[in-house]
This record gives sequence, C-alpha cells and structure tokens, in this order.
Amino acid sequence: MSNGIEIRAAHFPGRAPIEAYGNGGFRFADMSHRGSLLCIPSGIYGWDPAVFAEIDGPSLERVIAEAAEVSLLLVGTGDSLQPLPAALRAMIREAGISVEVMSTGAAVRTYNVLLAEERAVAAAFIAVE
Repeated sequence: MSNGIEIRAAHFPGRAPIEAYGNGGFRFADMSHRGSLLCIPSGIYGWDPAVFAEIDGPSLERVIAEAAEVSLLLVGTGDSLQPLPAALRAMIREAGISVEVMSTGAAVRTYNVLLAEERAVAAAFIAVE
C-alpha cells in the first residue's frame, strides 16, 4: 500500500497531433496538459521551460538522445518569434538535426502537418495563454 499520492512526470508514450493549444497548455490524444510540451519519437513529455529564456542545452537533451530518429526540430517560442541562441542552434545541428524556430501557434500547425506526412519531426512548445 502506498504512503500517499505518487507524482509522475507527464508522458504520453506515442506520437499524436496537437488538437488545441492555449490557456497555458495543450490538448492531444483526448487528454490535456498544462504547461510546455516536448514531442519526440518516444512520446510526448511535459517540458520544464515556461518561457523562451528557459530553453537551454539540458532542456533539449531528450531530443539529442533521439537524434537518429529526428531530422527536424520545431521550436515554438511562445506568443512571438524569438531567435534561438547560436550555441543552442549549433548543438542541435551537431546532432544532425535541422531546427526551425517560430511562434508556438505556427509550430503546432507545422508539427501537425509534418506528423501527418510521417516525417521525422520533433517539437518543443512553450505554452501560451
């Protein structure tokens, strides 16, 4: 018997289109998640960065770990487009992954199209209100 509630990291073990975004979260696979998301071949994960400035190398380690199955990483930067720092861009490219940066809304729409085309795409989405 458990001593209390077990808190587990948010994880959906599969690939799914994003059905909706906004209000600080996302809907996918008939579920909802509050906060940012990382969508990679092994699944959809809750992602710690809440604002663009919090995206760093460690926050993208899962993407790099699955680089053999990812040809393009979409980064949704929130409400507005922001440039990805050169060091992060270089780290991603060194792993053999192309990167495109856009607002979260544009990134979600692009991700859904590429996912439907069965492309080797990953995405990192900052949640928007």
